[in-house]
Amino acid sequence: MPPGRPVTDPHGVIIVGNRRMPRELIGAVVGAVAIALFLSIGFVVDHYPFAFDQHIIRGLRAVNAPVWVAYAARDVTALGGGVVLTTLVLLVAGFLLVQRLWLTAAAVTLAALTGGWAVALIKHLIVRARPDLVPHLVAASGYSFPSGHSANSAIVYLTLAALASQVTRTRATRVYLFAAAILISGAIGISRVYLGVHWPSDVLAGWSFGTLWALGWWMATAKARAAIGGER
Repeated sequence: MPPGRPVTDPHGVIIVGNRRMPRELIGAVVGAVAIALFLSIGFVVDHYPFAFDQHIIRGLRAVNAPVWVAYAARDVTALGGGVVLTTLVLLVAGFLLVQRLWLTAAAVTLAALTGGWAVALIKHLIVRARPDLVPHLVAASGYSFPSGHSANSAIVYLTLAALASQVTRTRATRVYLFAAAILISGAIGISRVYLGVHWPSDVLAGWSFGTLWALGWWMATAKARAAIGGER
């Protein structure tokens, strides 16, 4: 095989050189890059908040939704909160340590920790105010861009799926993991807009950042695993 030429193994994994990238991760990364380009162009031709930001927030609240929708949105948004994400990372890292997957456990922990720091730094650099078009249905403080819940949930859930894809063999398992990660991260981001505490562009930026962060840690972990000849 010529060096660097992509091929596909029987398990549905893209192989480039000695690295293996699941097709599902490639799709998520392409989407993240598209979102990043879209927002970058928006910065040049428009201003905060974007026109679509205002239309979407007003449109969601204009719908006469049942009372339970607001309660459901609060429950979903909690899945992207610091307590839930920290607990999940610790539980998964502990499980990986029991399985003697030391490298993956360290990568999961460091990806979540450094990703949270990066999101906080970006918030303080952009200094974007939260939307005030509609009443907030949940308490929220701090700056708005990017959405911390959206970014951190994508960082954690997608990184878990991406790193798990390196230690699983069947494509069905990888598809399930990525589908679950994308659905959860997507639902969390949508809930932030519905609750009125984030502009849609905040959420789009959070999703994009978290996906690219997961890709970075996938690549770093794959390279480290190859360098040390495996984890066990």
